[in-house]
Amino acid sequence: MGNAMNYEPWSETRASAIIATHLGREGPMMPILHDLQHVFGYVPDEAIPLIATALNETGAEVYGVVTFYHDFRRSLPGRHVLKLCQAEACQACGSDELAARAKSALGIGFGETTPDGRVTLEPIYCLGLCSLSPSAMLDGEIVARIDSARLDELLAETDL
Repeated sequence: MGNAMNYEPWSETRASAIIATHLGREGPMMPILHDLQHVFGYVPDEAIPLIATALNETGAEVYGVVTFYHDFRRSLPGRHVLKLCQAEACQACGSDELAARAKSALGIGFGETTPDGRVTLEPIYCLGLCSLSPSAMLDGEIVARIDSARLDELLAETDL
């Protein structure tokens, strides 16, 4: 699997430049949030008032969008991000047991990062591989037909 991305440290100047690139388009909030997360690894709380001002929205409206969508992070992720599908097809094929195994092995829950900053564990709701379930994503690479042995291999890859 690939290594986690190297993110830039928070910069109000950089965030403002990202926001400015989207101001002329229709519905700019989602692209702004995605670009901020791509650059910083998460959507920093400090960016919320910048976005709100630029889009003539309230901070509460921007915060609501950030917290509503599962894919937006509010803190820096670990060096590796493991996403386990929690949609119905994957649940029917054992993803709940795999999630419990990953949580136990890492000592964290969904939305958390190991204390050493190595792995962030996140739920994801459908990778479109229902016929190959359960599925997961490690550092942006999709892995299908996960069983406990394959999950253990993925977790071992995060030790590298």
